Amino acid sequence: MAQSTSPISGVAERYASSLFELALQSNAVAAVEADLKKFETLLDGSADLQRLIKSPVFSADDQAKAIAAIADKAKIRGLAGNFLRVVARNRRLFAVPGMIQAFRRIAAAHRGEVAADVTSAHALSAAQETELKAALKSVAGKDVTIAVTVDPSLLGGLVVKMGSRQIDTSLKTKLNSLKLALKEVG
Repeated sequence: MAQSTSPISGVAERYASSLFELALQSNAVAAVEADLKKFETLLDGSADLQRLIKSPVFSADDQAKAIAAIADKAKIRGLAGNFLRVVARNRRLFAVPGMIQAFRRIAAAHRGEVAADVTSAHALSAAQETELKAALKSVAGKDVTIAVTVDPSLLGGLVVKMGSRQIDTSLKTKLNSLKLALKEVG
């Protein structure tokens, strides 16, 4: 699997790896994964929370207090709650989205699964997700867990990232390719 060499991905991988080891020792991998998913959902749904984790304007103390309050309100306790608090105190909140993705990848690999990030133009139904998992399983030869993100700018289709492979069947990409081809012709 290709790894990014950016400093943020390095931080994310190290933190996620440490959290996974602690979760494995505590037999709490599924609980931590569920709590991280809960936090990711909160993050995706709140511009204010995104600003809190990305902005260097907030002090470490302010970030730690805010994250503690959010974790308590969302009932994110145990390892995941403590993890978020430590990350906030260490001024690493900017890397939390990468940490969550890295943790998901590590947990999936431990279960013998392959993780795939799927971006679609519209939310997928349960039947579509099941069909997509089956199709990806036939390609990967292993069970596949998918993390679905909705991006309406794709217009239609999917972008699937699985390991170092990317499959882009989005209408946006096809239209851009057509636009480029038309420029070359005329």
